[in-house]
Amino acid sequence: MLVQKLRLQRGWSQQQLAELSGLNVRTIQRIEKGQEPSVESLKSLAAVFNVEFSTLKEPGMDNVINESQSAEEILAFNQVRKLKGFYIHLAQYVLSISLLSFINLFYGNRQLWVHWVIIGWGFGVLFHWLQVSDRFSFFGSKWEKDQVEKRLGRKL
Repeated sequence: MLVQKLRLQRGWSQQQLAELSGLNVRTIQRIEKGQEPSVESLKSLAAVFNVEFSTLKEPGMDNVINESQSAEEILAFNQVRKLKGFYIHLAQYVLSISLLSFINLFYGNRQLWVHWVIIGWGFGVLFHWLQVSDRFSFFGSKWEKDQVEKRLGRKL
């Protein structure tokens, strides 16, 4: 997570960091997800970020909250991850529906079945958007925050 934080502070994409460090994009992705990097990868990243090698050497990077991160940063990272998941879901929906529509129109023998997929999966995308955008506030971020405060005994 520290690698991701340093990368985002500099405004770099994973592709740019990979090019600067000489690592593979997939390696950067695995490190940011918490997989333990090799010593060579850490040395490359430390050189790119101009930090000490030991600074990047964190066991279980993604599992332990870094003390240098504020609660707002952690919440922001979580929100961005949820938004990224929604965009991936939306892209899968659009591509799959396009392909299925093509198949249905050209090989469907005049039976239109793709609309059922569009409607069903469309509801899934809609509910995913409602969850990510906090439009459906029953289980939104405010509710989550209130539940955390309640569990920590800060709010009754």
